[in-house]
Amino acid sequence: MSEESNTNEKGSGADGEGLDTEHELPPATPEDRAAALEAERDEMKDRWVRTAAEFENWKKRARKEKDDAVATAREAVLRDILEIADNLERATGAQGKADNGAVDPAAVIKGVNLVLRLFQQKLERYEVKPFAAAGQPFDPRQHEAVSRVESADVPAGAVAAELQKGYRVGERLLRPALVSVSTGPKAKPESAEG
Repeated sequence: MSEESNTNEKGSGADGEGLDTEHELPPATPEDRAAALEAERDEMKDRWVRTAAEFENWKKRARKEKDDAVATAREAVLRDILEIADNLERATGAQGKADNGAVDPAAVIKGVNLVLRLFQQKLERYEVKPFAAAGQPFDPRQHEAVSRVESADVPAGAVAAELQKGYRVGERLLRPALVSVSTGPKAKPESAEG
């Protein structure tokens, strides 16, 4: 009986084969293995070629989409600028003539102010906003110093005068402000004592 239980424990079936032998593959010949490896190589090469072609197509599409987006943005900005140019042409063409044919300066100034307000609205649409520089401490990241001036009103190292406004687009600097930087009050000459 112990022999019978040993035979059953080994798992021999009715045909006398063990359970482990059913998972084994028949031995492959070297030619079969070489053919399988060549087929796998060809499949991998084909995948690589397709992937490379898809990547090139993606790069071309991305480049075209970028160029189209830049062109669309440029056209939108230029359309807004053309509207401003049209209004300036109207203002200079009319010249605000008075009844006697002379130029009415008040009308010209009024027209220019209207165009300036329109221009500022267009800039705000693109998130372009000026920033204050006068009286602020000089910061080379947002100010460009063009001169130094003595000033009793403004402390040394601060912006004494803003010569040209600086602008930001969102949080990014578009153009630094051109400024004069204070050197502080004029130094008093020492009196010569004899």
